[in-house]
Amino acid sequence: MNLYTQAQIMKSLNIQQATALIEEGFIAYAQGRVQIPAVQSLQFTANNGDCCVKSAWISGDEVFSVRVSAGFYDNPAKGLSSNDGLTLVFSALTGKPVALLQDGGWLTSMRTALAGQIVARAMAPSTVTGIGMVGAGDQARMQLEQLMPVTGCRRLTVYGRDPQGLMRYREFAEALGFEVATTHYAQDVATHSNLIITATPSREAIIASDWVRPGTHITALGADGPGKQELDIHLMARADVIVVDSAEQCSQYGESAGAIKVGLIDKARLVAVGSVLSGDRPGRQDDRQITVADLTGLGVQDTQIAKCAIAACANQ
Repeated sequence: MNLYTQAQIMKSLNIQQATALIEEGFIAYAQGRVQIPAVQSLQFTANNGDCCVKSAWISGDEVFSVRVSAGFYDNPAKGLSSNDGLTLVFSALTGKPVALLQDGGWLTSMRTALAGQIVARAMAPSTVTGIGMVGAGDQARMQLEQLMPVTGCRRLTVYGRDPQGLMRYREFAEALGFEVATTHYAQDVATHSNLIITATPSREAIIASDWVRPGTHITALGADGPGKQELDIHLMARADVIVVDSAEQCSQYGESAGAIKVGLIDKARLVAVGSVLSGDRPGRQDDRQITVADLTGLGVQDTQIAKCAIAACANQ
């Protein structure tokens, strides 16, 4: 079994190839060609942490993966990363372990950022007048970097609660060439942006329905486990199109789940991202529509980026 470190993976991963593989994974999942067992989830409330285990196999592939991903959100105050994790890759022909990717959570963060890029490319309005970022952590940084190939817009409004965190995010974004406004009021994000990313571990709605303008696209990433929420359930009902990585997962948790639970939307309204990417279902149809992408994270994303990482590391 090959062992690859975070440094090896970060140095060698081909982002364009990883993006293409993740797109293929979304499409394969939407077409019913992926086995994905139920996610195992652990909650560590006393330590503000959680951990999930996700696995997947695409029919016909020679490998499958098991991903362990942990998030402990008080870690930055301790000088530690809030995310950690690793991926085990096995042969689908013999069951033998092929590789252990000791990426420290980076692969999960990157595949999430690339999913944000993929969805923005498919669902954003034709003219982006302002980008809004809810959250100022590592994932919010990676999301911004991966949005740059999608749109030429460089007007950014960032919401966060920690003044020092916002200051650091401003410096990061300005170094990328963005004109940055920081705020402690989430409404400012909706007022000044028509492409919004939410990337927090919040357990209550941050973006209210009434704030969001027609024509806005929102990619919601934070509600990747039970009890998490970033969007008003009435915003989910108001959305013209809701795309999801998995209707099954998003009806159990994620932004869609709360609206489904109280009868504001029906599960049948949820459109698989892979179906939009393949052209089997429409996504955004005009620039007046409000669209939401509810992304809870799929094991097939982990499998696809792991395959890309193994191939890249092996060629170094």
